[in-house]
Amino acid sequence: MASPDTSKTVKLERYNSYVRRIYFTKLLHSSSKLLFPATIIIALLIILFFALNYPPLSDNSPPHHHGHALLLSTSLFSSAGRGVSLEKQLRHSATPRRPNGFTVLVTGAAGFVGFHCSLALKKRGDGVLGLDNFNDYYDPTLKRDRQKLLQKHQIFIVEGDLNDTPLLHKLFDVVPFTHVLHLAAQAGVRYAIKNPHSYVASNVAGFINLLEVCKSANPQPSIVWASSSSVYGLNTDVPFSESDRTDQPASLYAATKKAGEEIAHTYNHIYGLALTGLRFFTVYGPWGRPDMAYFFFTKDILQGKAIDVYETQDEKEVARDFTYIDDVVKGCLGALDTAEKSTGSGGKKKGPAQLRVYNLGNTSPVTVGRLVSILENLLNTKAKKHVIRMPRNGDVPFTHANVSLANKDFGYNPSTDLVSGLRKFVKWYVSYYRIQSRVKKEIRFNNAPYGDSR
Repeated sequence: MASPDTSKTVKLERYNSYVRRIYFTKLLHSSSKLLFPATIIIALLIILFFALNYPPLSDNSPPHHHGHALLLSTSLFSSAGRGVSLEKQLRHSATPRRPNGFTVLVTGAAGFVGFHCSLALKKRGDGVLGLDNFNDYYDPTLKRDRQKLLQKHQIFIVEGDLNDTPLLHKLFDVVPFTHVLHLAAQAGVRYAIKNPHSYVASNVAGFINLLEVCKSANPQPSIVWASSSSVYGLNTDVPFSESDRTDQPASLYAATKKAGEEIAHTYNHIYGLALTGLRFFTVYGPWGRPDMAYFFFTKDILQGKAIDVYETQDEKEVARDFTYIDDVVKGCLGALDTAEKSTGSGGKKKGPAQLRVYNLGNTSPVTVGRLVSILENLLNTKAKKHVIRMPRNGDVPFTHANVSLANKDFGYNPSTDLVSGLRKFVKWYVSYYRIQSRVKKEIRFNNAPYGDSR
């Protein structure tokens, strides 16, 4: 039987295959023409979406919140022209004017202690560059006014957050810091009840982020940072000494500062960072923090408002080791001056590095009742007092510093008593807030020396 003729079938399949190839080629060609404009349209739509939902920050509207500060800071160097100008400003601010002067990054430079330390460092010829996020824990207006005064002394503050890693790396790329004075932190004991996460973000995560950048810097800077007397917690041995136990914190704030001391030990041990922790004892003075008792007592007494004066649960007076700002500044500079160089390189430890912790207090605890009496005399106004039991919110009944170690190692010797320190504070307060009252007359009549309130 003859086999069937398949030649026509083969020819037909070849023709259909050819037609399909021609059609696919035309389709691909036409699609490529549409792909480019379609991509442009999609990109424009994405840009429009972000422009509507995430408007740019105005340079004339300084941010008060962490997120905005991050957005602003990471965009500081994006513009070629602006970036070059900014880098020039940073280097100018950070360049020392004395032989062998330090180049210091001061975090929290618009804060109370950071502001005073920045001025003192600049005054003696060191280079200073500030970093601050200008958060709204208390009225940012006070921080902005501190910033303006620092600018007059050619101290530049970068507006940014400790958790902005690219920004920190950029600052260390632009400026070869010899030292870091780390004073930025979420402060306050009672606020932790309302916003506990802010303490972890700043005092723990922010500190770790800063240390991560410092460990990889070349050369590594020496670091002096602010711990707190609150780490002594429920300790009852007085006066508080650096060798006392600190494993019983009475507040979340204290716990984060204690965590900071353990973190410092870790980075010293693994990476060779030289670290000095300073335990501050109730710092007060001009340009101070409005959330501190002496500050809002002054405000309320002048406004005729009642003030709450705490006593302990067993009806004893609460006492604090009030430390004047100028004494604390001297302690901070003493710690910087005696800080040894870090021993790491490229994130690796090359040898043992310095690790220290010191009390910076006044050594003379004063009861809150005595504080109020001094303010009454200075303000020439009787306070309306409500004596109430201290709430169980993390505050401790008393603090008392032993500063013999700081005295031995860098000559720390507090010299300002509470009456003299509060007199300087009140003089600043009535001037800053433009209070025209019998307070100024009383101060002028007493003709008391005020010193440099800075």
